[in-house]
Amino acid sequence: MIRYLRLLLLGLLGLGLLTVALANRAPVTLQLLPTDLAALTGLTWAMDLPLFVVIFGGIIAGVLIGFVWEWFREHGHRAAASQKTREVARLERELAVLKDATSVPPQDEVLALLEKR
Repeated sequence: MIRYLRLLLLGLLGLGLLTVALANRAPVTLQLLPTDLAALTGLTWAMDLPLFVVIFGGIIAGVLIGFVWEWFREHGHRAAASQKTREVARLERELAVLKDATSVPPQDEVLALLEKR
């Protein structure tokens, strides 16, 4: 059921994107710098693209910048988590060594089985 719902939503999203692309096919000029600044610096790079390419490119660039931003922002959390994981592993090894050193072998076989649990 969820699979069909997901396919339906993906189909609707694809149809919506196709509609936006077909409605915005007119070419637009994409310039590197504003006209006055480009004339001042001599960088007059410009390209004619369909408007939907500019729109979709902006959306994709924004999502990628957001992913990278979040990855850098969460670096401290990941570093702390890995440090805590190493500390827990070290403490578990230390605890196992202490349990082995202080454990007295039981005299009864039933008690030995219960101690292993």
